[in-house]
Amino acid sequence: MDAKTTSNEVQRRILDAVDEAFDRQLETTKQFSAIPSTRGAEGPCQDMMHDLLRERGYEVDDWHINVDDLKDLRGFGPIEHDFSRARSVVGTYRPAREAGRSLILQGHCDVVPAGPLDMWDTPPFSPVVKDGWLYGRGAGDMKSGTIAALYALDALRAAGLRPTARIHFQSVIEEESTGVGALSTVQRGYRADCCFIPEPTGGRLVRSQVGVIWFRLRVRGKPAHVYEAGIGANAIKAAYHLLQALEALEEDWNRRAASDRHFRVVKHPITLNPGIIKGGDWASSVPAWCDVDCRIAVLPGWSIADHQAEIVACVEAAASRHPFLAKNPPVVEWSGFLSEGYELTGADESEAVLRSACETVYGGPMKELAFTALTDTRFYGLNAGIPSLCFGANAEAMHGFNERVEIESLRKTTRAIALFVANWCGVETA
Repeated sequence: MDAKTTSNEVQRRILDAVDEAFDRQLETTKQFSAIPSTRGAEGPCQDMMHDLLRERGYEVDDWHINVDDLKDLRGFGPIEHDFSRARSVVGTYRPAREAGRSLILQGHCDVVPAGPLDMWDTPPFSPVVKDGWLYGRGAGDMKSGTIAALYALDALRAAGLRPTARIHFQSVIEEESTGVGALSTVQRGYRADCCFIPEPTGGRLVRSQVGVIWFRLRVRGKPAHVYEAGIGANAIKAAYHLLQALEALEEDWNRRAASDRHFRVVKHPITLNPGIIKGGDWASSVPAWCDVDCRIAVLPGWSIADHQAEIVACVEAAASRHPFLAKNPPVVEWSGFLSEGYELTGADESEAVLRSACETVYGGPMKELAFTALTDTRFYGLNAGIPSLCFGANAEAMHGFNERVEIESLRKTTRAIALFVANWCGVETA
């Protein structure tokens, strides 16, 4: 049975199967979220996903990522940390009869640092359910979405159905800093007629998303004892001078964004974020160095190389106006994301299937989103020409304290994914 013939009775069986397993799904999500899979420590999460896929009978491909295989590919961002244990995990379902359209379902298991633990209401890696929300680092972004996709596939089996198309279930890392986990699956040759990534989008389809550039300002000063600070040059204060210039560049880029057909309705879509600052060695010494790690967004269609050049030119111009930096210029280093924005196009068929699933589950038309964050969909859309959908549950405080995902929205997301898979891939009686 395909998208045109899937009956109301079959849909009801699928939705009931999601509901019947939802308590188990929530428990699996808590177990997955309890693993502190920050950058470089994702291995235990990938072990768990490997086991979950193997238990379900999928072919499991679990490999160490070789950066040398990726560094010349579109969208690669430089790796600065220990990458020797980095892995991607893909579980493949192959149908007994090929009749439908193939699919990639993907989630990332890496999470951002929790920050000061005393500022959380509950420990970040001890997930807890409270007032209809699941709390924990990564519970929203995006471990709940990954497990939702897995249980959506389980629901088809529980409903006595099996998909009639190939499905690759992909668990990747590095989504939060470079995207090379997803890029490694493209390099390895995984392809499908559609990609679906259940990031938390509040039940909206991402129509357009920003790209991101990560860069580091390396500023040098001249040390001196504070009692004679005038003979020195304060690198931390000089970094402030450069950031003020970059804020002016940020505003210029936002003025350009006003002509974008999707982002013109979004207030201030381009954000410069100085995210990490390190500098100096002693409180009573004029600091001789300061490093500032920054993130700034770009819009779909904007050239990464051109905007890197604008960042460098901005910093150079600001340095030329500074009494010390004019003769001691700072250095700009690229420290992670060099990622283009992505606009979803050429996805009429898959969008129609998702729209139908959403109308069944949510009781109304599917809404769209111009997203001021980025997702891994860009690699499948831009590198491989695969229409890539991003749609998921409602989450709050992502990257913040008390990160949480709304449980009922998670149930609805799981239902929508299950119906989407049934109608995109086609199903037959098991």
